[in-house]
Amino acid sequence: MTEARRSRGRPRAGDSADTRTAILDAARSQFAAKGFRGASLRSIAQDAGVDASLISHYFGDKSRLLVATMQLPVNPVDKIRSVVADGPDGLAERLLRTFLEAWDAHREVFSTLVRTTLGSDDAQAPMLQLARNVLVASLREVLVGDDAELRASLIASQVIGMATARYVIKLGPLTEASIDDVVRLYAPALQQIID
Repeated sequence: MTEARRSRGRPRAGDSADTRTAILDAARSQFAAKGFRGASLRSIAQDAGVDASLISHYFGDKSRLLVATMQLPVNPVDKIRSVVADGPDGLAERLLRTFLEAWDAHREVFSTLVRTTLGSDDAQAPMLQLARNVLVASLREVLVGDDAELRASLIASQVIGMATARYVIKLGPLTEASIDDVVRLYAPALQQIID
């Protein structure tokens, strides 16, 4: 007896959890082996045994799939895209405020991501992929000039460095400082790099 083939598209309701899990497992494996750029949605779908359109259905795009594999309490892709949507004017203040508001409540998760990344020599570590392929790539879209790529990397390093001092190292006054104080004192320096 031949098994009836399912048509392309959305899976049956009972299949959706299994399908999501299969996609996430395949994506974790491919991101670890090939990195963000080397892993394709088509090859992830093939490994998961699903149609590539299901990845878009469940996760949107490859950046969102990467975030989903990390099981983060916030979606940095959505956060950074909303920050850069208004362009470079006031970007530093929006970036810092959004970052701090998102991560202050989840200090331990951020700390774990950083400690895991720093304790590894893996150039494809999820935190590095997130920094490169979400934060730097999004900043690069709004910065102008021949040195925009370098400036985007410098901004990302400043924000991640500040967060590392605040959440991981727990550097004195920075750890206890209010979001408003950090933004007020730090945003002007970041805005100079943006401009």
